[in-house]
Amino acid sequence: MSEIVTEGSGWVERTADRADLTVVFEARGRRRAAAVEALGAQVARGEKGLGLTGVEVLSRRVSVHTEYRSGKPQGCRAAEFVQVRVHDLDVLEEAMSLLLGAEPASFQGPNWSLAEPEAIAAQAQEKAVADARRRAEGYAAALGGRLGSLVRLSEADERGGAVPMMAMRARGMAEGGPDVGDLGLDPEPVRVTARCTTTWTLISD
Repeated sequence: MSEIVTEGSGWVERTADRADLTVVFEARGRRRAAAVEALGAQVARGEKGLGLTGVEVLSRRVSVHTEYRSGKPQGCRAAEFVQVRVHDLDVLEEAMSLLLGAEPASFQGPNWSLAEPEAIAAQAQEKAVADARRRAEGYAAALGGRLGSLVRLSEADERGGAVPMMAMRARGMAEGGPDVGDLGLDPEPVRVTARCTTTWTLISD
């Protein structure tokens, strides 16, 4: 019996409901203890933003090392890397303003995501199977036959992505921090994609 093998893909978009931030604080001192103490003072200035309701600190990592110039030690550098997840996007601007107001050495984000992507994965899978079936029906018709039953289905790698949206209007800033309202921080749509490979029987008329 002849078979037709096709691939199908489908996707569904939903507006992101959480955002991840990466913040790096740095400080220097002549000795390690001084560098760490200065780092602690800087991180403390950002704790208000980290402690907001709806903001979760995923991880903290500290790095301390001696800096050299022309082969000679020139003091110490201490850094703390903080991974942050904002579950309540209503506080995102305030959290960013407070964190940026603490003058971090580096700030990245927001990286948008869905808290429960699996909730819409089934819809993407349905579209992928329907796409694979349409392709198979087209090949069957081109061969002068019709599509029979499904023999085999396997799942291919899923891919996700985000599509930019328009910037939101400014809504002010947190006390002591910069105004981030004009930075275009609207939650972006996150795309959940499903891909599959199907095998069908070909019925010759």
